[in-house]
Amino acid sequence: MTSATVNNRERETLGEFFLRAPAVGPALALVVAVVVFSFATDTFFDLDNLSTVVQQSLVVGTLALGQTLIILIAGIDLSNASSMVVATLVMAKLAAVTNVFFALLAGVVLTVVVGLFIGTLATRIKLPAFIITLGTFTGLTAVAKLIAGGQAVPVSDGLLTWLGTKRYLFGGIPITYGMTLALLMFLAVWYALTKTAWGKHVYAVGNAPESARLSGIKVNRTVLSVYLVAGLCFGIAAWQALGRTPNADPNQFQLGNLDSITAVVLGGTSLFGGRGSVLGTLFGALVVAVLRSGLTQMGVDGNYQDLATGALLIAAVVVDRIARRQQQS
Repeated sequence: MTSATVNNRERETLGEFFLRAPAVGPALALVVAVVVFSFATDTFFDLDNLSTVVQQSLVVGTLALGQTLIILIAGIDLSNASSMVVATLVMAKLAAVTNVFFALLAGVVLTVVVGLFIGTLATRIKLPAFIITLGTFTGLTAVAKLIAGGQAVPVSDGLLTWLGTKRYLFGGIPITYGMTLALLMFLAVWYALTKTAWGKHVYAVGNAPESARLSGIKVNRTVLSVYLVAGLCFGIAAWQALGRTPNADPNQFQLGNLDSITAVVLGGTSLFGGRGSVLGTLFGALVVAVLRSGLTQMGVDGNYQDLATGALLIAAVVVDRIARRQQQS
């Protein structure tokens, strides 16, 4: 056996490893980004700054959690951020005239109903998810502006801002309750995807829906359940958004849908469905937050930050496509 053959086998083994563990790549990228910005700036590795970076990633990370489930079934949701923004406005408006718990519940129910609407069209009428959510995104953006009347709605109630204002120290690092809730959500979805029959059905539907149907999996029910769970995630993201900024603003998170997709793809989840993990999404969301925070501290213009994020997204999709081809060959 020649050394070239051995090297080729080693490379193939390494490639197979990254296919089996898609979260490894974004984890390494996160470590590299943190190290680079720690040397490039004097304040990045400060504990308070790192805590702020994690807090900044919460909303996009929770949006990306729901987006991960949808992309795993080879779908997409372009309306997740606009659904979340409408939910923040509903919460803020209702909190001013009624019980705050009811206001919070109404916002979460709204995003779940939007998920039910999208899932029903996708399963019953068989419309492409891209078209459904693009139309929903446009409609919800208009609804948000109509509700707000062109102005941000301030939020003063403690419950609606609780996730961002209440905190405790963990090893000297300030941790908000929103960060704890996000971690618990990621753990719950990870468990559901890896330890339950529902999770196996999600991956099966994303890989080959017809094969999944022939094996006895109720494809439509699985797809609908994914959109419902994702809608719940988007409602909780609305609660987190009010904790970060105590104002419901229709102009906030205009690129939240794209940022969530970027986090998912950077996290190693395939846009073609059937492969990925929520752990990778968590790392992907942190990579996006670290990149933006580090470049901001370096004084880089926001337009160049968007350019860097877009380049990362394209690179991640290219890598995923190459990995898919190697897996099929």
